[in-house]
Amino acid sequence: MDIATLIGLIGGFGIIIGAIATGGDLMLFFNVPSLLIVIGGTTFVVLMQVPMKDFIGSFGIAMKAFFYQTYDSKALIEEAVQLADVARKNGLLALEGQEISNDFLKKGIGLCVDGHDPALVRKMLAKDIDLTIHRHEVGQTMFKNMAIMAPAMGMIGTLIGLVQMLANMSDPASIGPAMAVALLTTLYGAVIANAFATPIAEKLAYSSQLEQLNKGLIMETIGGIQEGMNPRVLEQLLYTYLPAKKRPTEDGAEE
Repeated sequence: MDIATLIGLIGGFGIIIGAIATGGDLMLFFNVPSLLIVIGGTTFVVLMQVPMKDFIGSFGIAMKAFFYQTYDSKALIEEAVQLADVARKNGLLALEGQEISNDFLKKGIGLCVDGHDPALVRKMLAKDIDLTIHRHEVGQTMFKNMAIMAPAMGMIGTLIGLVQMLANMSDPASIGPAMAVALLTTLYGAVIANAFATPIAEKLAYSSQLEQLNKGLIMETIGGIQEGMNPRVLEQLLYTYLPAKKRPTEDGAEE
């Protein structure tokens, strides 16, 4: 679980709620019509932009912002080099009984053991990466659309409230509720966009980039193993995927 996402979400909403609580009654900021306009309106408008299957699936993808699995790239390289060493000494079939921690690496090694052509293996793994990227982009797009539409629906609610207020200026009792709708819809839209939808979209983009990096490293590993590349040479190649400061120096320490 990514604790930073959870802390950020709770902390962001906690500060907003705390600021409201210090200034008066929390219930002053709870307005059902405003919530319906912003939350309901945003949901239905976003639903118009994507198929139902993608809309529902996007919430599952959003959980990757909280539960995405990260692999230590350095540990992944060490495991890859170990597998390359086994294959070079004992042949590709010797990899069949090896314990492999990463599912994508395990899939690639399985294709190697089955004796598939390197070009086919690379094509299959590349297709896997492309489809993963597409699924992630669907989730990111939905939350980016939500970040755009929530403030827009807030503005629509503000206009509704102002029209209601101006239409009933002769009735002082109706001015307050109409103004509450006008102001709270803007607030709700801003909070949803900036404290929820945009951060989730950005975290999904980050986790997708990290996954692409590791899968690219694994594709390089599979290609090197099938070519019979020297494990030490493969290791140097794979370390280019890491930032310079995280690469080991000649004495074995990190730069």
